[in-house]
Amino acid sequence: MSDAIDRQYQRDLEEKNRQLTALNRAAIAIAGELSLDKVLQQIVESARQLAGAQYAALGVSNADQNMEAFVQSGMLSDEAARIAHLPKGLGLLGAIIREKRPIRIPRISRDPRAVGFPPHHPHMDNFLGVPIMAGMQTLGNLYLTDKINGSEFSASDQEAVEMLAAHAAVAIQNARLYEQVGRLAIVEERARIGMDLHDGIIQSIYAVGLTLESVKLALPAQVEKANELLERSIEGLNDTIRDIRNFILDLRPQRFRGDVDLGIARLVREFRANAMVPVQLDVQPDVVAALPTAVSRAIFLTTQEALANIARHARATQVIIEAQRINGTVELSIIDNGRGFDTDKQDQAIGHGLSNMRARAEELQGICSIDSSPGQGTHIELVLPCQ
Repeated sequence: MSDAIDRQYQRDLEEKNRQLTALNRAAIAIAGELSLDKVLQQIVESARQLAGAQYAALGVSNADQNMEAFVQSGMLSDEAARIAHLPKGLGLLGAIIREKRPIRIPRISRDPRAVGFPPHHPHMDNFLGVPIMAGMQTLGNLYLTDKINGSEFSASDQEAVEMLAAHAAVAIQNARLYEQVGRLAIVEERARIGMDLHDGIIQSIYAVGLTLESVKLALPAQVEKANELLERSIEGLNDTIRDIRNFILDLRPQRFRGDVDLGIARLVREFRANAMVPVQLDVQPDVVAALPTAVSRAIFLTTQEALANIARHARATQVIIEAQRINGTVELSIIDNGRGFDTDKQDQAIGHGLSNMRARAEELQGICSIDSSPGQGTHIELVLPCQ
């Protein structure tokens, strides 16, 4: 009996050491990230490894306690894509949101709070849920299911995940502060654009006004000259109106709220209203459903930047936006029939928008290709992994 107790003690000690080592690695990895999307994904991966779980997820709820973001680990991308919808914060997930305390149960199906799974959701047996708290504020909730080497999660597993949640709270707050700094930079950029509006467009309108004054003086004696000045003035006003619309498009970016198809539809409506260019849109909900948050956000931001560039530079009369899934990837294609540009001189022609698209794709192990030449329009293709 004594030998059996000693062996069990040794196994428990080894498991505790493994968890502490894994926790230390996870804390270092999480602290090293500044992108909120990457922080959330790193937390989920670390929690799954730490607790030895088959599946792990992190849910972020809004003020109405509805699921705003949901990041998962352990489920194949095709498997996740078949699930009808994201969790709605009901059942055990809702219990953690409401109660703000850990929940650990051996059998999900036997708990009265459980409400079952949506169609095509994999069966899950045991469960461990831990809130990520900063004081009294809930930043998110960790959900782990199906202990790999055991019948259920242990008290030691719960303790380790709670310790990870404490590190995660700090990392999430740091990432959000970093994003706030980025937003301040955007405010400064908008102030610069405001100066451009004043110093550029308003001055252009003023110049048109002076031209019209000259028309009045030229009308009695020089009819042909007056007609020429009037045509030039009308052309100048039309150019100025177009520029103002494009500046408005830049100053009113839509915020990504999680649903890629709805987000792109909003962008397209705004683009049509301001740029007055028709758009052929084919982004079906099932194509962009159940994607990782970072991938969804990259698709949205790439579309946003592409439409802004088209409005300001392309002089296009037609835009096509399509999305499809191919071999475990999601592919976004944005084509315009505008005047195009020399890709070797893209920085001078378009600024940092295209380089941002490429950098964002590389961060997600994807590819963003830009095919354009003067007079031939532009084709942007974004290819990202679905998982």
